[in-house]
Amino acid sequence: MSKRIGITLIFLSFLYVLNAQEKWNYPEVDKKSYELFLQKDWKQLIAFNDSARQNGIDYFNLQARTGIAYYNLGKYRKSTRWFLKGWETDQQMEWLQEYLYYSLLFSGRSTEAGRVAKDFTVALQEKINYQKMQPLRMALEAGFSFNADFDQLKTSQLHNKAAVGSDYGEAFFLKNYHFGSLDYSHRLAPGLNLNHNFTYIGVNRDEQLFWGSEYNFPMDIQQYQYFLSPNFALGKWYFSPSLNFVWGNYDLILGNYDPGSFYTMRKKYSDFIFSASVWTHWGNFSPGAEINLANINDKKFTQASAWLTFYPLSNTRLYFTPRVYFKGDSENSFSYNTFGFSGGFQLGPFHFYGNYLDGEMENFVESGGYVIANFPGRSTRKFMGSIYFPFAKKYQFVVRYLNQDVIEKYQVYRNAIPDNFIEYSYIKQTITAGISWNF
Repeated sequence: MSKRIGITLIFLSFLYVLNAQEKWNYPEVDKKSYELFLQKDWKQLIAFNDSARQNGIDYFNLQARTGIAYYNLGKYRKSTRWFLKGWETDQQMEWLQEYLYYSLLFSGRSTEAGRVAKDFTVALQEKINYQKMQPLRMALEAGFSFNADFDQLKTSQLHNKAAVGSDYGEAFFLKNYHFGSLDYSHRLAPGLNLNHNFTYIGVNRDEQLFWGSEYNFPMDIQQYQYFLSPNFALGKWYFSPSLNFVWGNYDLILGNYDPGSFYTMRKKYSDFIFSASVWTHWGNFSPGAEINLANINDKKFTQASAWLTFYPLSNTRLYFTPRVYFKGDSENSFSYNTFGFSGGFQLGPFHFYGNYLDGEMENFVESGGYVIANFPGRSTRKFMGSIYFPFAKKYQFVVRYLNQDVIEKYQVYRNAIPDNFIEYSYIKQTITAGISWNF
């Protein structure tokens, strides 16, 4: 009896193996996969194709259908993986070229999209308006920033709190500033883009001096910035060095030898920031790191940061980025400085973006050296919110609001040497608006 049972079990096992082999063979897998593809049952198609791979079956059409399934579900970052696999096998099919291009573009990997497009058919290159060298984007933005506490600070009698007495005291109260900027980016070669920005800032401050009595003098600061940043992709790795050169001038009122007497000195200044960033893409995650070497307000320092962007929907409709900043100079060891958290989401045609910073931000560098804080003070928190909305096919408007605390010093001088000081604070609010267009 036991012998018969053993033979029966062996026979049943043999039938099971035959059935499994019959189910997971190339013709049957391709037939079932194609049926699900025609039915546009994208989720079931993805699950079936994954099962086929687990059973050792994978080939070009299976990869391409998986990519198309993810693409139609809006999961562009996941679809990119499968289109790239298919691209390694066959680069001649125009439909695959188009899927690959837009999956990269909608995943936030536009530089890679520009690199692979050089091998597309001429017809597709014309369709997507691709050239190996071409202008990509231009943007104009203008804004106004103000200190709502200006009048209160101006009449706050800080010289009494600082006990200036017969010494010399000074403060520079921000009233407002306005700015305008022009951005231009273009492709130099497939996979290599170059970004330019020129910004003008006109700052209005009040220079408050105590030299025998209190005096207030308006201060007009003219500042200019030029930013240059190439970015290129090597495989899945992105690299972006940048230079930001800042220069400006203003008239400074200084106390003369006798109390109540003053003279004017023309002051010029310049700041320099070099940055280098690297990041990559792993599925729904994009880690990156950056280093900044800067000389701002005659202070040399090194700043570094690292971040991780998470795309929970596998596209740019929702994303979050925590970021940690470190800083050091000749007087302070390299250590933790600031924490940042940013994110964005799409709601209909509108895209919302927010960024929050919390730390000890003095001469602070953001966004690959694009944004710098070179005002005479420090900040412990900053919030920014932006709303983007498209117009026609190639245009996009943006409106931003920024709210930042600023802490500055009322400085006392004794015999022309800095002595004691007291700190005062205010909230700086900024409203900007801009338009961009793609060529």
